[in-house]
Amino acid sequence: MCRILGSFAAGADRPEPAQLAAVSARQRHGGPDEHQVLSGPGWSLGCDRLAVTDPRGGQQPYRLPHLPGILAVLNGEIYNHAELRRTLAARGHRFPDRCDGTVLPALYAEYGPAFAEHLDGMFAVALLDLRPGSTQLVLAVDDMGMKPLHLHHDPYDGSTRFASEIPALLAFEGVRISPREDALDTLLATRTSFSTHTALDGVDALPPGATALVRPGAAPVVRRRGPYRAKPAGDTQDVLRHEVRRLARAEVPVCAVTSGGLDSGLVTALAAEHARETDAPPLHTFHLTYRGRWPDSEAAYARAVARRARTVHHEVAVDPDELGSLLTRTVRHLGQPNADPITLSTYALFRAVRENGFTVALAGDGADELFGGYDRMRAALTAGPEWAAAYTDALSAAPRLLREHLYTANYRAFIADQGSAADRIEQELRSAEAVGADRITAMTAFETRWRLPAYHLRRLDHLSMAWAVEARLPFCQPSVVTHARSLPVGARTGKRALYEAGAELLPASVLRRPKQPFTLPVAAMLAPGGPLLELVREMLSPARLVLGGKIRADRAAKLLARHLEHPTPQAALTLWSLAVHELWTEVVQGMRIPVGCAA
Repeated sequence: MCRILGSFAAGADRPEPAQLAAVSARQRHGGPDEHQVLSGPGWSLGCDRLAVTDPRGGQQPYRLPHLPGILAVLNGEIYNHAELRRTLAARGHRFPDRCDGTVLPALYAEYGPAFAEHLDGMFAVALLDLRPGSTQLVLAVDDMGMKPLHLHHDPYDGSTRFASEIPALLAFEGVRISPREDALDTLLATRTSFSTHTALDGVDALPPGATALVRPGAAPVVRRRGPYRAKPAGDTQDVLRHEVRRLARAEVPVCAVTSGGLDSGLVTALAAEHARETDAPPLHTFHLTYRGRWPDSEAAYARAVARRARTVHHEVAVDPDELGSLLTRTVRHLGQPNADPITLSTYALFRAVRENGFTVALAGDGADELFGGYDRMRAALTAGPEWAAAYTDALSAAPRLLREHLYTANYRAFIADQGSAADRIEQELRSAEAVGADRITAMTAFETRWRLPAYHLRRLDHLSMAWAVEARLPFCQPSVVTHARSLPVGARTGKRALYEAGAELLPASVLRRPKQPFTLPVAAMLAPGGPLLELVREMLSPARLVLGGKIRADRAAKLLARHLEHPTPQAALTLWSLAVHELWTEVVQGMRIPVGCAA
């Protein structure tokens, strides 16, 4: 697991070392163990490494003596690297170490840009082919988008630049900072940047399961690959057990994140089972809560899972007075606004994981998208013809009528003219149904292709790597994805297959409890006297909102006043989202200033 960076331009000079150092410094927190950048006329390729596989080997960029001119860097893990190494060795290739990424130059030499089709894992790869007559840059990300890669192409000079994190990308000369005009509407409509867009104009994320080819001076040509072909064997519990065991093997300490819900509980139970059967030390589990008495605490459920699995449990209690500082840090690390208060919890949780000496953490992300776990999915299955509109509104931080009420006349007219991300989502769902897809298939396809990568996985990657922790996701592995998609509609609705898998592994209290996201009790914390109230009030001051020109200050003030009289989750989330957007617009202006590597 690492942070990667690079640039590619035709006929350009060698990039300035100081510029490359500034790019690297902005994501060094994710790769504190080793740093190297190579460069030449018109190109650069670098890596900040978090040493996980073969910690003493694997120097990046990867180069093989018998393949001069082919360089590669990797963020992530290639789980089938031993198998690939054996196949490539049989074809005459030789490798200096056991690191997973060392196979990449040889794999490219054998298969060209199709090399990524052979990778089983979570990865963002950048490969430079500098051989005469075949010069090109190849970028690739895994099928689920677990490891994001952000890129910028300048149409004027033909240059392409990329980095694992947006703040690092913005440190390159020539990458402009220009917030998208529709960024606020997209945030309120979908809670994050939608599809491959980011909140910044000209900065995009490579789509899940895609490979981009960049020829000298040309724009990236992005192609979606076919999925990695996995052959799951057995029922849901067997398939998940296989992946948990595979991902629990590492040459560094491994723990699990235990929220107290079904998904993380299954991962925890199976990882603890694996530790016992292999005579490994007991599994350590981590759960985050907040000091004081707050509603919807999951701490008791997490403790029940830990007791049942016999783990060494860490209950991390964050002081609410720290939340303002945490928000600023999470916005800076993400590089764009995310409306979910879970960002603060995620950042603080992985800080505790790292401080306790762990480098790898197993997590339960992806289960709801694959196994139909969200309430909005269940509601859509019994709704009438307007189900797609209701489903889309359920994705929002502020429902359509509320956000249009808050917009200034000019901004409301702009969104009506340009179209909203919500409109595009609704149209995609309707189109899928029109060509014969059942509703659950249409929803899971949308969730896994667009929402999961943009909303969950980019956030998890950035906030875990803010503390140099590699988050591994058993539910997002190819065999589990293939298995979930092969199940009958009933088994992948309401996570029925997962409840059956957990019947003998988890406490009854966890199996019977209502679904609840791992998050922060923002409604209570925005109530009178709450620790977030003054921060939100400052971000939504009339002077700020009038300057932005998108939100009516008087209506935002009335919404806050109504919430203080009668706190509601919906008003709290809307207010929180507006405040996050305002803070982001402030933070993004400072992203041209080189930053240190401290998290």
